[in-house]
Amino acid sequence: MARVVAAGLMSVGLGMSAQAADLKLMTGPQGGSWYPLGGAIKNIVENNVSGSSVQILPGAGIANVKAVEAGKADFGFANSVSTVDAINGKPPFDTKAQNVCNVGTLYPQYFQVVANASSGIKSPADLKGKALTTQKKGNTGEAITAHLLEAYGMSYDDMPRVSYGSYTDSVNQLKDGNAEWFTLGTTVPAGAIMDLASARPITVVPIPDDGLAKMKAINPGYQRIMVPAGSYPGQDAAVPTIGYSTHIIARCDLDEQVVYDVLKNIVANIPDLASIAKAVGKADAKSMAVETGVPLHKGAMKFYKEQGVL
Repeated sequence: MARVVAAGLMSVGLGMSAQAADLKLMTGPQGGSWYPLGGAIKNIVENNVSGSSVQILPGAGIANVKAVEAGKADFGFANSVSTVDAINGKPPFDTKAQNVCNVGTLYPQYFQVVANASSGIKSPADLKGKALTTQKKGNTGEAITAHLLEAYGMSYDDMPRVSYGSYTDSVNQLKDGNAEWFTLGTTVPAGAIMDLASARPITVVPIPDDGLAKMKAINPGYQRIMVPAGSYPGQDAAVPTIGYSTHIIARCDLDEQVVYDVLKNIVANIPDLASIAKAVGKADAKSMAVETGVPLHKGAMKFYKEQGVL
């Protein structure tokens, strides 16, 4: 798929900076949407900036912010709620991030709580005493899970068993009966949930308004979002859950022209990126410039001003 995208990009001819750059882009774990998106952006840069190269590195929402702040990466995918925590120096970040800037918002993310129907879990209040599987520490989905439990007066200690692993591992645990509920932050429909639903009945657990209010008290970046009806087998009604945004971040001290050129090409090739992650298809310069609570990079600011959306 990445080769197809690259072939289409070569004809765009946006005249990117001739300045060579060796860039590091933090993405996500293999099996998620961030990793292949990173590959597409790699091709955008390498086919339009003479002598440039982009190294794709696996990562996670929180880990990527830490890597950019530490200067171990130039760009990264991140989740708005985690990046705002970093800017404010809130857990799981120990200090305020000083060198993390926003480049552009790509698409909404859905925090999804899924349970085996046989578990009897119908609301967050039912989670106590139920075996959980979620992502590894450093993933935004895991951090939001901890916030959800806190909002309902619980913690991981109230679970008989908590596993931290990949989406595939989590699905297998629910299939085998070794876990009763699963959390993840990703797009809808999520392939992992579809895989689980193909094997056994599931419940997409709603997070009601009082739960959202308690979670917003922990992190004001949490928003209401609905999992549309029919997203998964047996899910006949829309389900309220927690929403936030995936965005691209960069080192604030990264060359302004490099950021400008990368962003300009991303916007020009949204349809190609949407062939990899459908949710990107609705993005444009205006939506990407939306305020996130994270300072905008000077290179991004230049581009958005030229587009008349800032």
